[in-house]
Amino acid sequence: VIISSVQRQARNSFFWQFVFHAYTTAFTVVNGNGTPKAEEYSLQQKQIFLGLGAISYSACVGALPLAFMNRYALKSSLMQLVLRKLLPAPLFGLTSAFTVAMVRSPEFDNGIEVMDRNGKVIGVSKKAGEKAVMETALSRAVLFGTTFFLPEVLMYCVQRTRLVKNPHALGPMRMVVFMSVLAGMLPVSFSMFPQCGEIKRADLEPEILSSTEETEFFYNRGI
Repeated sequence: VIISSVQRQARNSFFWQFVFHAYTTAFTVVNGNGTPKAEEYSLQQKQIFLGLGAISYSACVGALPLAFMNRYALKSSLMQLVLRKLLPAPLFGLTSAFTVAMVRSPEFDNGIEVMDRNGKVIGVSKKAGEKAVMETALSRAVLFGTTFFLPEVLMYCVQRTRLVKNPHALGPMRMVVFMSVLAGMLPVSFSMFPQCGEIKRADLEPEILSSTEETEFFYNRGI
């Protein structure tokens, strides 16, 4: 996140965002729900192909503002503000959520296990899988979108108010601000939704409901 934020060339930005999304994609695969199984194809192979596609696409989208600015030599202060300060944050958040949804798509394609309050597995639900993936994608978007956006706002305020007199101190200060925001947002994003998610009876498939009278069900959301 930090290295990507200081890039000024589209090629360098693409490389570092590719590295970033590769790491978060691997983290997502390891910490997803392990329920989905597939007999007709290798689930790991599917996740690898989906992951590579999502990583490449996200890195391209993330580098697009710099590529556009460099290609058309946009020098105005307004375009610099939009393309370098405002646009990267929502793009970073959206692409982070996109990689989660793509890599964990087998969970809402094939479903994940749902349990009663005693931990007994009741069945496999696609709706629970969709809910788990969407919650994780949203938390990831909030984590990295905020981490990319808030330091830019804080540094803009510092520069406008001239709190830091030495211009050479702005670079190290920027790194400290990024690290502080990221450290603060990690527990916030992980606690947005409980690890053991809850889904109501009305939201589950009829074939699962026919085997139990429980009204509340639970599932492993993943991280």
